[in-house]
Order: sequence, then C-alpha cells, then structure tokens
Amino acid sequence: MKKILFASTALVATAGVAAADVSFGGYGRFGVGYMEDRELNSSTDPADLVAGSPDTIIVSRFRLNIDASAETDAGVKFSARVRLQADEDSNNGEANAAGLNGARFSVEYGGLRVDVGNVAGAIDNLPNYYGNEPGLENFTGQYSGNDYSFVGYSSGGAGVNGVYARYAVGDFAVAASYDQSAPGTDADRWDIHAAYTFGNITAALAYGETDAGAGSDLDMTVLTLGGTWGAFSGTLIVGDESTGTVATSDTFYGVSAAYDVSSATTLTFAYGDGSGDGDTRNVGIGAIHDLGGGVSLRGGIGEIKRGNADGFMRADFGAQFSF
Repeated sequence: MKKILFASTALVATAGVAAADVSFGGYGRFGVGYMEDRELNSSTDPADLVAGSPDTIIVSRFRLNIDASAETDAGVKFSARVRLQADEDSNNGEANAAGLNGARFSVEYGGLRVDVGNVAGAIDNLPNYYGNEPGLENFTGQYSGNDYSFVGYSSGGAGVNGVYARYAVGDFAVAASYDQSAPGTDADRWDIHAAYTFGNITAALAYGETDAGAGSDLDMTVLTLGGTWGAFSGTLIVGDESTGTVATSDTFYGVSAAYDVSSATTLTFAYGDGSGDGDTRNVGIGAIHDLGGGVSLRGGIGEIKRGNADGFMRADFGAQFSF
C-alpha cells in the first residue's frame, strides 16, 4: 500500500489536528468462471436473467480503497473510506463500468471505534461468519443457508446510512449497529454481537432484528466458532432465523476449513445449508498458490442447490494480486 502524506500549512493550522494521511490500496483479479446453465442460474430474480448467456465467461474485479485519516493531539483518530470497484456482469459476462460506493466515516480512541454512513453491521463484522470461501470469486460459503437481511457494507452502491460501534478490551469485544432499513417508515434494523478469544479459538454470538412495521418482526440469532491448529484452520456457524417466509424461516448451519499443504499452497473447503425448503445449499473446494509479491493463483469447484431445484456446478480459476 502506497501512502501520500499531505502536511500543508492549512492542516497544521487546523485546531487540534497534527497531520492528515491519504492512502490507497486494494486488489485486482481476473480469470475464467464457469456456471452450469448460466442463463437459468445466474440470478434468483427472473428479471436479471439474460437468454443465451454463455456458461463460461471472463471474470474480473478491480478494487481500490481510498482512505483518509487525521489524528488529534489527544490521540483521537478520524478517518473516512470510499471504494472504487469494477466487476464483470455475472449474468452475461459483459464488463461493468467502475463506480464509487457510499462513504464510511470512523472515529477511534482506545478500544472504541464508531463508524457512520455506509457501514458493515455487527453481523457483517462477526468473527468467522464468512469463514473460508473457495474460488477466485469466493462463490461458495458456509453461510449460504442464511436468508435474513442484516446491515452490510456495500462495495458498489450507496449502502445504508447507519451507525456501527465496537468496543474491545483484551480478548473480549462487543459491537452493535443500527440503520433505518426502509426510510420514511418505522422499519428500523439493528444487530449486536459479542466475541471472546481463548487461546487459539474465537467464539462469537450475534442477534439481529428488523421492525417490519405492520408485519411481524424479523430476526436472526447466530453462533460462530473458529480456530487454528498448526497448518489447519476451521470455522463453524449455526443459527436460527425468522424471515417472514415459511420456506426460509428456520435453522441454518455450515462449516469451512483451510489446510496449508506447503508454505505456498493452501486448500480450502466450505459447506452451508439450512432446514427450510427454500434454503440454498453450497459445497465447494478450492486452492490458493502464493507466487510471492502479493500475487497468487486461485480456483475452486463446487455445487449450488437452491431450495428444491436441481443443483448446478460452478468453477473458476485465475490470478489475484494485492497493492
């Protein structure tokens, strides 16, 4: 990550601010991706499906994080981030134009951090929620059986205009987030979590709830575990949710793992499902080979099954580099 330091007379003159810093960093990836019957399976929304879409397409992503920060004489750090990102359209393989997302602002002091704007919520930040995601595109994960919509960071859109706060002391941390999921209504949404690390294992518990206005409230409770034992690491997720739909209001669960075959090569695995008829089952394996200098070769293969529909295969392979 390259940093550009701006220390002008105007900044020095600003009361209580010692210096300002702007940094750039991110990653790029490109390769090929395969989805069986892409024109039928690339989206759950029929309006997004494109007839005649090829099963094999060129996949890519360019992500640039732009971070700006300043620190007061008292040691309070203020920062902000916007993200520039360009991907392919997974429905038809065509390239999408790059765009900026909504801004996130942060204040940090000691063990306390508060984010405002396009925030990642307490469940989105839950340790080991995402686990190990095989593939260049991370197309499969242990969380696939979860259908509850929690506060999440948006890479390509405005995101929520919410607030997230986290306080950590030693091996213990608590967090909470809030946003008005439907502006102009009383459909407020909030998440909380607590996490504790003991030795090489981290356990975390989270709860989220959405006030659905005149309808029934929606909620989710989820527990995660994750640990590392030498060359092996693994995660576990289990939860219960009420989504307002009978087919997806149920228990969900999953596991993931990673194993370092050598200092340069890692194998990954993920499985996720739920007990509801409308849940999505994911299972996949992948590999990462480090070429040094922040460059790696990545790929994966797996199956996705949505509800009672037939499963379909996905696979990808390509290169990723960090900067």
